[in-house]
Amino acid sequence: MAGLEGVTALTFDVFGTVVDWRSSIVREGEALARAKGLDVDWFRFADAWRGQYQPALEQVRSGARPWTPLDTLHRESLERLLGVHGIVGLNERELDHLNRAWHRLDPWPDVVPGLTRLRRRFILATLSNGNVALMVNLARHGGLPWDAILGAEVARAYKPQPAAYLTTAALLGLRPDQCLMVAAHNNDLAAARALGFRTAFVPRPTEHGPTQTFDLKPTGDWDLVASDFTDLADRLKC
Repeated sequence: MAGLEGVTALTFDVFGTVVDWRSSIVREGEALARAKGLDVDWFRFADAWRGQYQPALEQVRSGARPWTPLDTLHRESLERLLGVHGIVGLNERELDHLNRAWHRLDPWPDVVPGLTRLRRRFILATLSNGNVALMVNLARHGGLPWDAILGAEVARAYKPQPAAYLTTAALLGLRPDQCLMVAAHNNDLAAARALGFRTAFVPRPTEHGPTQTFDLKPTGDWDLVASDFTDLADRLKC
């Protein structure tokens, strides 16, 4: 842990880093298909839904629309994609349940054991673009032992806007350099480091499926690189 002695808190990206959104959305979709008799390529659908994520966030970041929580943005994206992917005949309750699939994403297998060890020494907080209700439900679904749920909705700013990171540190009563940002995305770490955060890269090489071509390795001189959360706990001597 050389050079990280002052770190008090670990702040985590969630989608992709902590939870496997792609496989989880496919699981939810397949259950819906069995119940409704739908014939859908759920991997293609999951990728398309996630593909709407950054454009939707950019509408808020740019000021083109006022603050809007991620649940609402996800629902708008879902409605745009339904007909294209052959998802028909759903009532409002079923649409809401499908939209809330994002509240039921499964953690990667190493996450809970790793977080449990890391929490012995560090404050653990989310630093995610997910809204608070979504993060709470993810934690309850996956047994994620957070000390605090922070990030975009609390800051009213979507990453990589500086307020998302700086508000998280401030609410923990810490300087940015006392926080270690943990993410599977190099651009997230670059934004955090520019604001003084320490950084840890944990790759998730199948986040976007078996043919993923980006974020397979660190592209910056991050403070730590770990293979998974248990390796991260080893490196931080937890």
